[in-house]
Amino acid sequence: MDVMDKLTILTDAAKYDAACTSSGLDRAARKGSLGSTMAAGCCHTFSADGRCVTLLKVLMTNACAYDCQYCVNRRSNDVRRTTFTPRELADLTIEFYRRNYIEGLFLSSAVLVSPDYTTERMIEALRLLREVYHFGGYIHAKAIPGADPLLTQRLGMLADRLSVNIELPSEQSLSLLAPDKKKGSILRPMAQIRDGITQSRTELAKTRHAPRFAPAGQSTQMIIGATPESDRHILMLTQGLYDKYRLKRVFYSAYMPVSDSKLLPAPVDFKPPLLREHRLYQADWLLRFYHFRAEEILEEDQPDFDPRVDPKCSWALRHMEQFPVEVSKADYETLLRVPGIGVTSARRILVARRAAPLSFDTLKKVGVVLKRAQYFITCQGKLLPGLRVREDHILGHLAALEKPLLMDAMPEQISLFEGEAGA
Repeated sequence: MDVMDKLTILTDAAKYDAACTSSGLDRAARKGSLGSTMAAGCCHTFSADGRCVTLLKVLMTNACAYDCQYCVNRRSNDVRRTTFTPRELADLTIEFYRRNYIEGLFLSSAVLVSPDYTTERMIEALRLLREVYHFGGYIHAKAIPGADPLLTQRLGMLADRLSVNIELPSEQSLSLLAPDKKKGSILRPMAQIRDGITQSRTELAKTRHAPRFAPAGQSTQMIIGATPESDRHILMLTQGLYDKYRLKRVFYSAYMPVSDSKLLPAPVDFKPPLLREHRLYQADWLLRFYHFRAEEILEEDQPDFDPRVDPKCSWALRHMEQFPVEVSKADYETLLRVPGIGVTSARRILVARRAAPLSFDTLKKVGVVLKRAQYFITCQGKLLPGLRVREDHILGHLAALEKPLLMDAMPEQISLFEGEAGA
């Protein structure tokens, strides 16, 4: 099998890995090296399904020793198998870079023979890129759970970002669908990477020539919709991962039917939970940038997202006693809780109100989305002129703003509120 045939198979096999992220790292070009990394990331390529792919996203191999029921590369699945040699992968990456097709590499792998053997091959490919070709571009590598910690350490010295997939939201689901994987074997490398990053940054503070370990941090990914965990369970897990392992990102991947296993949703009439994935990303943003906690966004008596409105609007509607907020006096944290006001617009409000009294026209100019915010704010003690919406109709009006998304992702939900939306 020639290299291009291998590329066709192994890039297609990698499409379920979420890699829609910027590098978060600055590395200037150096004399004698090839490529550089900018914090804004690479942003010129897209996958066939519309996902933003800034990198050559490929597997080292799709020949897997494991039999995870949800995975297209599982041992029992009848698919064409192939494996890159480290030299083939390094040469391919450099050739694509020179043609300006890519600006970096996202390297993952099935488990070939054993975690140690697989990691050794990944390390050799990255070593060739860094030390032989002097490639300075962005590299994101998936660490293999169960590999020797010394190998994971070496991988982190060659890659800019490492990730270890948490796979599924609970240990029970992992044991059922991926019996070869254990929760402990996944969390151990996460802790090692966290500690390695901390130690590396401490050494860099002492001398700028200290070696860098995964300078762009670590991330993880979990599959949603294949198992029965609630949105609250997933969000609480996410909060815990951010708190304990200091992850840069948690990625969510809507389950795509790739198996006829009786342990998974039947492929017939199964619709990937794309809207649920979208809501999780919105809630994840609230955790990372809006000072929310998971237990606030979803409560025990309401463990799943309302598909009609985004999580921030849903939270605000459940806490109407905290609104309306007077934008001329509210502090930054309070402004962030208002639907339609984001991080940038909240900061602009703080600046603008020091210069002159605020008006609704001013709020529009600083980026406030009044279509959402109008129900939750006052300006100089007054509501938006002409606003006469009863509290029980606010949900319908907010849901109408989401209707285009629902028509694409979950059309059966439209009938739940179409009457209210026009009220």
